[in-house]
Amino acid sequence: MKVIFSTAYLLTFITLILHHPTQQTNITKHQNIKEFQGVATYISKSSLDLGSWGARMSEEQKKAVKARLKNRLEKTYTLTFNKTESYFTENDMLDAMSGATDSWGKNFAAGDQYKNVKINTQIQDQEFYGKRFLVKDSLQPIDWQLGSESKQIGNYMCFKATASIPTNELTWYSFSWGKLSNNIPAGEGETTVTPTIDMTKVEAWYTPQIPVSHGPSEYWGLPGLILEVSAGDTTMLCSKLVINPDETLEIEAPTKGKEVTKTTYQETIAEKMKEFRSQRMGGRPRG
Repeated sequence: MKVIFSTAYLLTFITLILHHPTQQTNITKHQNIKEFQGVATYISKSSLDLGSWGARMSEEQKKAVKARLKNRLEKTYTLTFNKTESYFTENDMLDAMSGATDSWGKNFAAGDQYKNVKINTQIQDQEFYGKRFLVKDSLQPIDWQLGSESKQIGNYMCFKATASIPTNELTWYSFSWGKLSNNIPAGEGETTVTPTIDMTKVEAWYTPQIPVSHGPSEYWGLPGLILEVSAGDTTMLCSKLVINPDETLEIEAPTKGKEVTKTTYQETIAEKMKEFRSQRMGGRPRG
C-alpha cells in the first residue's frame, strides 16, 4: 500500500497550534533544559488499499467501507515529554457507524507507551483478550541517516532523517498469519528456509529547536522532537504543541500487568491465535 496522505495534503487541513511563554525560536536560551516539558498531539492517517475487491465495488460501497474503518485509518495521539522521558497514548475514537469503540482492533493495537532515553528502556501497557501485559524491553534501535533537507512545520524549522527498520520490530504488538507462517519450524525431511526480513522505510522530520530525542510510537533518537513521520502506508503529523505548560506534567511508567519482553509477548499472541484457529476448525487438521 502507498502513502496517499502527503504532507501538503495534511497541512491543508491542519493548523499547527503553538503555545510558549517565551520566544519560540530559542527555547534553551530562556529555559532550563532540566525543567523542559511539553505536550504534542499527533494526527495519524493511513491509506486503504481495497485490492481486487475494490475493482468490484461501486463508489458508494467504497465510501461505506472507508467510513466503517475510519477509526482505524484516522487516529489521534498524545505525547507528553520532558528531557528524558515520554508517554505516548492513543485517544479513543468511537466507531463511525455503531458508536462503539473498536474492541477487536484494540487487541492488536499499541497500548500506552513509556520511553526513557536515559536508561534505554521502553515499557508498554498491552491488553490482549482481557489479559494485561507489561511489555518491558530496550528501545528500538534506529540507524538514522541525517539529511540536509529542511522545511517549516508551524513555527519550527525541521530537518529530514531517514531509516530502514524491520517491519516486525515496528509492529511487534500486532499479529498476522504471515508472521506465524514465517516462524513454523521445518518438518522431517524438509529444508529450513531462513525467513525474509521485511523492512519499512521511514521518513522523519525533527526540529532541533525542541532539544529532546523523543517522537511518536517507536520513533526516537534524533537531535530534536519528531514532528512528522511517515512509514509504510501511515503518516503521523503533529497538529498541536504546547511547550512548558502552566501545570507540571507527571510522567509515570505503567506498572500493572504480567511483565514480559517483546519477544515473549509475540509468542503469547501467536500461541493464542493458533488456539483460536484450531477451535474454529473443530480440531480438524488442515489439508
